[in-house]
Amino acid sequence: MDTDIADDGAIVLSARRVSKSFNGVQVLFSINFDLKAGEIHALMGENGAGKSTLVKVLSGFEQPSSGEILLDGKPVTLPPNGTAEALGIVIIHQEFNLAEHLTVTESLYLGREITRFGILDRKAMRAETRRVLDLLGCRVDESALIGTLSVAEKQMVEIAKAISRDARIVFMDEPTAVLSREETNYLFQQVRKLRDKGTSFVFVSHKLDEVMELTDRVTVLRDGHWVKTAPTSLLDGEAIAQLMVGRELSSLYPAKREPDVDEAIVLKVSNVSTRYVQDASFELRRGEIIGFSGLIGSGRTELAEVIVGLRSRSSGEVEVNGKVLPPHDLHASIDAGLAYMTKDRKSKGLLLSAGMGLNLTLQSLERHGKFGYLSASSEARSLERARRRFDIRVRDGSVVVGRMSGGNQQKLLLAKVMETEPKIIIIDEPTRGIDVGTKQQIYHFISALARDGHSVIVVSSEMQEVIGLCTRVAVMREGRLVGMLEGDEINEREIMRYAAGLKTRAAA
Repeated sequence: MDTDIADDGAIVLSARRVSKSFNGVQVLFSINFDLKAGEIHALMGENGAGKSTLVKVLSGFEQPSSGEILLDGKPVTLPPNGTAEALGIVIIHQEFNLAEHLTVTESLYLGREITRFGILDRKAMRAETRRVLDLLGCRVDESALIGTLSVAEKQMVEIAKAISRDARIVFMDEPTAVLSREETNYLFQQVRKLRDKGTSFVFVSHKLDEVMELTDRVTVLRDGHWVKTAPTSLLDGEAIAQLMVGRELSSLYPAKREPDVDEAIVLKVSNVSTRYVQDASFELRRGEIIGFSGLIGSGRTELAEVIVGLRSRSSGEVEVNGKVLPPHDLHASIDAGLAYMTKDRKSKGLLLSAGMGLNLTLQSLERHGKFGYLSASSEARSLERARRRFDIRVRDGSVVVGRMSGGNQQKLLLAKVMETEPKIIIIDEPTRGIDVGTKQQIYHFISALARDGHSVIVVSSEMQEVIGLCTRVAVMREGRLVGMLEGDEINEREIMRYAAGLKTRAAA
């Protein structure tokens, strides 16, 4: 295997010529992979490249169809369903593995409770939970119920649970997708400390800047095949991206199209307030892309959900093409041509246990039915159109959505939203948890929508995303719309000044 690196350091975990198939469909092809003691090894690739499958094979959640796994140089059959933790192998999944009705402490110690004279030692477990949370800079109360936590807090609990197990090998699958920069920094500090003590990490991420910052080596997969392994120091973000997609990505963002000032105002938000938003006002023109930026908790998603009718508003008005929408009425918004694409595709956007066709038409069943019955042929035609239009790549058309890659799920979610034929689309975190190649596709989809006369609001935590896509950027802070930037003002420095409260200007 050409790894472009000298053979130094003990190998703790290896894959040798590992292949994997599901229902006759091969997704991994003779993969070789080595993890050294005390290293942070990035596993990169587009969605569908086989990263998550390889992680599951290396952690015992799936068995290889052929090839072998070596632990400390010896062939091993890893025990299934997470029981490989007994061997010191821990995985932090993208999907949370937490019970909503348990406390944070109970979640950390579920199945390995501390006892004293046969009685649960709750005090000791709470103290140890507090210690691990403090290591991560996490302020969550150790006695809080999981069901009361935010998505970011749940992710920190998952990370704390893994760290508390004194693992030899930790797989981290998109661990920072919902974390703030501050939370990410704390996590990286602890990962480095553990790495220096000999713990090995496999870091799966689509954030190239984090890979360059944190990792020691990078392995790239493409279409289920191994492409390259090299020291991170010998690569840069552009080189990794090109290895992932097999082509240059110099045009990640399409050229911006400034809407004509005479274009009609299609959406008008006037003095809208709710529990998390105060007095927000702005206008959106036909063919325009507006970005909404701000720190986590600034109220961006809450405002989007109020506009589309998923949340009630205490005051203010939302007008679509001059018609005032009733508050808290999603169906009225859809009927008016206004659609919302949630940032939480797994919990709120898609039915992971269902097929693509059902997911695609769920919001538009009346378009595919007759006399109260769903037309299977109409649904099939729509799915085929969506697969072509949004480049949804699956080897098996009957695949359950939960088995699809994150990028294909995101494309399907966008197709589902567009199935209602909206003219105004609010897209919340359009590229969360997807690879750079699929990001490029999503950006070009959004740009094409605007060119075709649709109006788009992009809500994003990635500053470069709103800078690269949008002709105006609204910045929110603590529930207030504090600035609307245009032209040369759309840059990281200006956005952060407004987001941090160093500058304020009435939004237009």
